[in-house]
Amino acid sequence: MEAIVAYENKNNIPSDWINYAISYASPHGFWQRLERGEIEMDKDFFRGFNADLQNETAWKDYHSNFRNDKRKLKDVANPTQLGDHVSLKAEAADAKPTDQDRGTQGSASGGHKRTKNEKIGSDRPSLSKLAKDTTIGDPVSLESEEIAQGSSGKPAFSSQQSTASSSPSPPEANSILTSLPPLPDIDGEALFWSMMGHSRNPDPYIFPALLRLEKLSSDKKPILAALSNTVIFPPGHPYNRLSDSPGSDPRSHFDIFIASAEVGMRKPDPAIYRLALEKLDKLDKEKGGSGVHAEDCIFLDDIGANLKTARKLGMRTIKVVLGKTWRAVKELEQATGADLMDEKTRKSKL
Repeated sequence: MEAIVAYENKNNIPSDWINYAISYASPHGFWQRLERGEIEMDKDFFRGFNADLQNETAWKDYHSNFRNDKRKLKDVANPTQLGDHVSLKAEAADAKPTDQDRGTQGSASGGHKRTKNEKIGSDRPSLSKLAKDTTIGDPVSLESEEIAQGSSGKPAFSSQQSTASSSPSPPEANSILTSLPPLPDIDGEALFWSMMGHSRNPDPYIFPALLRLEKLSSDKKPILAALSNTVIFPPGHPYNRLSDSPGSDPRSHFDIFIASAEVGMRKPDPAIYRLALEKLDKLDKEKGGSGVHAEDCIFLDDIGANLKTARKLGMRTIKVVLGKTWRAVKELEQATGADLMDEKTRKSKL
């Protein structure tokens, strides 16, 4: 996300246009097809990706619908990339805690008293997908909880919006469309690699939390699984080589690692979540457990649509907010009973 914002600011591109354009092309856009492993990362991909970013119909809709709505899409996209599984993306900002954050429970927990099943001992949470979502290449999961798919399959605003923020009346829309600025000139390939490079830095809060979970004793350690929208880099590309840097090999930190480009499915498709549950259930039984169900899992992600699918399947969810990822760690501590922050971080944030 930070890379997209930086690109838009540098090139005077209207805010959120890039995310909107990629989302508009879903589910058959070049970005989505790359994440499902249906196409290779070659000249044809970049040519198609550029075309998705130059879609005139999407540009008109962006101005007549999206830009006229006073609310910004909160989850519209999140570039992730090669290696962002456990939230391997650095934060853009270090937000200060609010009074609510200093309380005993975060807003996502709803003041709910933790039960025995929510402790990390006897009933272990399994799908601790510690990450904004990504990993090894998870570029941009561009679906948003704020966007609903209309009958045409294109994004449209939810009917739950208030009348004050509804789409403009026909005269207003006509006025907007007759005064449209030209489509921005975007170098899709340069943008793509900027996003991939930007996303390769471990998050300062999520990644240490993952390492702490790994070090828990066997009777307390949950099964750690990564469910990631990823891409496959060309043979010989530097991003295929592992290094000694933290988070270089995301798979090594998880008991189960599911990469979208390898299984032909991507979030938020329920099928890829069911695949994860099958693998979790099998592994738990192999370890002598009684199996895993959706309600046993804690799912972390920074994309609203991905979280929504997980909730529909029965998983507990934690929203990872860019720039405030420490809040997700706090919620995970409350859900698991594990100590996932060092004292310095705890004092500075809480």
